[in-house]
Amino acid sequence: MSLAAAALSPQAEFARVRLLRSPGIGPVSYFQLLRRFGDAAAALDALPDLAARGGGRYRPVPPERIEAELDRLRRAGGQYLFHDSPVYPRLLASLETPPPILTWRGDLSLLGQGAVALVGARNASAGACRLAREYAAELAARGYAVVSGLARGIDAAAHKGALAGMARGGGTIGVIASGIDVTYPPEHAALQEDVATRGLLLAEMPPGTEPLARHFPFRNRIIAGLAAGTVVVEAAPRSGSLITARLAGEAGREVMAVPGSPLDSRSRGCNELIRDGAVLVQSADDIAELLERFEGPANKTLREPVWTNAAEAALDLDLAEADGPTEIAHFLGTAPVATDELIRQSGASAGAVQMALLELELAGRLLRHAGGRVSLVHP
Repeated sequence: MSLAAAALSPQAEFARVRLLRSPGIGPVSYFQLLRRFGDAAAALDALPDLAARGGGRYRPVPPERIEAELDRLRRAGGQYLFHDSPVYPRLLASLETPPPILTWRGDLSLLGQGAVALVGARNASAGACRLAREYAAELAARGYAVVSGLARGIDAAAHKGALAGMARGGGTIGVIASGIDVTYPPEHAALQEDVATRGLLLAEMPPGTEPLARHFPFRNRIIAGLAAGTVVVEAAPRSGSLITARLAGEAGREVMAVPGSPLDSRSRGCNELIRDGAVLVQSADDIAELLERFEGPANKTLREPVWTNAAEAALDLDLAEADGPTEIAHFLGTAPVATDELIRQSGASAGAVQMALLELELAGRLLRHAGGRVSLVHP
């Protein structure tokens, strides 16, 4: 069945949010369940039986928790954006595991504009912040939506520049690692509100969620996924900005960096990006030229996310075929292993392996890692 859908009923929206917020359900398992059972309500009904097959017991998140979340979202002035909405951004949908549900405030039409991510160091130099403001203002004036993460330093400068330049066409999109009703850092309360009222504010975490270190990589993938290209203005080695750039490159987007002095540690990350193949840019014209040549991921639709071959194979799987959570668990340890390797070692079909992994995950026995790898939970 297609995941493209007409307007959802309140009951269907509630079931989707409850499914995604239930224990052990992430984007991969959410999409597998939705496609296997047709809708979120049917998937929720099936969860206890699936977990029992994996050797565990399962209870979805209580409905009262979702009622409380809906109330917080309403009080914050936010709304949900589901993966199969006609306005869900095409480039974000082309990621391997796009966010199934986002919350938003502001001007949703910005998702239909060309977008560029502008990121960099939190402790950025004054010169780098000035460059970020100027680049963002010029790009917004050209009609681009400037995407950043509302952090200190380069992010804040990018948002401020885009807000100053948006009167001539573009705008800014802020992606945060907290709930839509939480401000971080606290001193950016006015800026975040400005982005939410004059631009667009997005969050993947549930309302009320405080930002934790583990949330920021998820935020970074959204920043990279929304944009045709990512520009790093200033960054130290092993910084979050370089993670965003790497994610952009893995998604087939343009990766650009502003060069700096090798004597300044805040420029070292950008210089390393350029050494490793990022495009050196020194002006908004350089950035716009690359963005104008970007043709986007091939063969992707606006509403339907990318699916791995293994996930596709699981769609028509009858539960009777997957009698193997225990058997598949024999091939797993606490060290992450690729799903493709499990399929080769077990000799089972891709669909059977995917269903067995889902059952183990719901039973609380499986962890998913980056790059499609999985492992057993440590005893």
